[in-house]
Amino acid sequence: MQIKGVLFDFSGTLFHIESVEAWLRAVLDDRGTAVERAEFEHWTRGLTDAGALPGGPAPVRIPASLSAAWAGRDRSARTHREAYTGLARQVDLPDPGLYDALYERHMSPAAWRPYPDAAEVLRGLRRNGVRVGIVSNIGWDLRPVFRAHGLDELVDLYVLSYEHGVQKPDPSLFRTACSRLGCDAADVVMVGDDRHADAGAADVGCEVRFVDHLPVAERPDGLRALGLLEPTGEAPPTRRS
Repeated sequence: MQIKGVLFDFSGTLFHIESVEAWLRAVLDDRGTAVERAEFEHWTRGLTDAGALPGGPAPVRIPASLSAAWAGRDRSARTHREAYTGLARQVDLPDPGLYDALYERHMSPAAWRPYPDAAEVLRGLRRNGVRVGIVSNIGWDLRPVFRAHGLDELVDLYVLSYEHGVQKPDPSLFRTACSRLGCDAADVVMVGDDRHADAGAADVGCEVRFVDHLPVAERPDGLRALGLLEPTGEAPPTRRS
């Protein structure tokens, strides 16, 4: 396959969100809120179990009152905020303003780190004349994250679920991305970490390649190993141990 375009997911693929502990600590420090260590650890566990950090651990359970918002959380900015601040409110924090502050923090470029090989792979694709797009289930504009980390100039387009009112695996997002890339879907590879959502690209004819959603330190070369920069565009064969 001669790759002419590559579509990337955002969270867990090119970037990883900070830990729940770091997320909470950053907001408390920014607001000048001092807490005892035991309280901090209690809130961290509660927010982790609630799944309140977008891009972080999944909720242990979804309250019935949030089931509709959760199911459609990536279709609009309003619903995304409603779902995640609602999950955070399952934890009794000392200041009601913390819930919105936590949500705002997760949209900050400082809350995200690119994977170690992200810049190398994106630069290699640009050098090879391959068009690059971001297709993400998300409820906010992630472009500032790419700009802050110096990667925006390596991306040709963004197709974000909340801007289109649909979320992956809906084929229309991938179809739109391929069209805007100016590529036939058969010449495009979709790279993601979600075996359900990102697999929707196959329905429009894209090849799909997966990376594991791991902390940054534990996945130094997951993108590089996909073979996107190989002359043929073929993924390297799987090595048997």
